[in-house]
Amino acid sequence: MRRRTGRAHASCALASASIVMLALSGCAPSSTQEISVRTVDLGIPDEDYSLEALIAAAQDEGPLVVSDTTGKIVDIAAAFEAEYGIPTTGTKLTGQEQVEIASREAQAGSVRTDVLLMTASEAAVADLIPQEVVTSWMPPDLVDEVPAEFQEPLMVTQEPMLIAYNTEASPDGCPIDNIWQLTDGPFSDRFVTPDPLLYAYQTSWYNQMEENHDAEVADAYADAYGEPLETVEESATAEWVKRLAESKPLVTNDDDDSAAAVGAPGQENPFIGIMSAAKFRDNAEKGYALAICSGLDPWAGLAYTKAGVIATGTASPNAAKLFIRYMLTEAGIGPQVADGKISTNTTVPIPDDEPSGVAAVWDEILVFDSASLESDYFRAQDWADFWRIHNR
Repeated sequence: MRRRTGRAHASCALASASIVMLALSGCAPSSTQEISVRTVDLGIPDEDYSLEALIAAAQDEGPLVVSDTTGKIVDIAAAFEAEYGIPTTGTKLTGQEQVEIASREAQAGSVRTDVLLMTASEAAVADLIPQEVVTSWMPPDLVDEVPAEFQEPLMVTQEPMLIAYNTEASPDGCPIDNIWQLTDGPFSDRFVTPDPLLYAYQTSWYNQMEENHDAEVADAYADAYGEPLETVEESATAEWVKRLAESKPLVTNDDDDSAAAVGAPGQENPFIGIMSAAKFRDNAEKGYALAICSGLDPWAGLAYTKAGVIATGTASPNAAKLFIRYMLTEAGIGPQVADGKISTNTTVPIPDDEPSGVAAVWDEILVFDSASLESDYFRAQDWADFWRIHNR
């Protein structure tokens, strides 16, 4: 795959017609127009920080609006309000909507959405934070609990997407043991995947593999075929993505469809597919037979990151900071951890009854490297075009 080296924001504008770039960043509003924001004001300075001081300052401020890509933010906001007495409204937005709203409110100089928990962390890192549309803040009293790679900018969760199979059809375990078998063999046309032209984490996955783990992809090929990979592409990852696209997998725009294609009971030839850990709840709720393809070479899934950022022009900076801190605690992030999200706070446990069992295979998951998020952002269009060319 050819790589583009230009990193000017104009490249984002040129790609604005692309679905994947809109899904990733909503780049046209934030990258092609001048942003006017207030000077960064995050309330009490860190040198004066204590949790007690932050709570007191936050309770003197006005109402708070917080957004996330999960509907659970509504109940989380209500719990935060009950805990601290700060009127708080939680709103569910898509990643694209978050980027567009943050950019639009910054342009207008009228911030209404104070905190954004962004699965479009690539856009936060490469676009919104550099332009001071949003600001990252790490609670000083939690620096020893959150690994350094998740602190600047702050990532609040790791969000697993797991490769799953149907245990009813394959009671002895996952019917494949290597990701290259998704491109060649019985399951080359029985794989279901989120649409790479719609979901940013898909193109970021390809980029993370190529930049950080390409040797592992090449080694997996050698393990599968007994000989080294020979390719005209620039990487083993690009060759794998090309073959996957050419095999015409079933692409979906909804995790429910993926879960049904894989896990619904009574199927003779169910799909293998990639889906969020939360979908494994369907085993209990719908009688599905989903299980993780543990032992898959080189990974049984991926985990992208969700950034926690504060709108730079918020009128309630201390309350916003308190909410960010709340989301790094078990009380705040607990409802999401129950669905398989992994808190970046290492003291927050994964519940024993989490439905997917991701904790048992965590060392088999490709965890996104925050250092590559900027590259993920600027190369999303390249990967989307590459997929589109080979999926025709």
